[in-house]
Amino acid sequence: MARKSKIAKANKLKKKFIQAIADGRKPKNATKVFNNCSICGRTRGYLGKFDICRICFREKANAGELPGVRKSSW
Repeated sequence: MARKSKIAKANKLKKKFIQAIADGRKPKNATKVFNNCSICGRTRGYLGKFDICRICFREKANAGELPGVRKSSW
């Protein structure tokens, strides 16, 4: 429950931020806008290319759910 509300709150702030920029005005709270993992809501270790955190990235990559991502070995 808490994760869903955290993600919803972050998305709401992002919408307001983007709308303010589109209207040509300075966003009110630009520093409050931050990236969240779309799965778990984690803010740290965020990978922007995949829109998820490092932990979810590892789980999905090991399960083979991310196209083009392989576990490296050398």
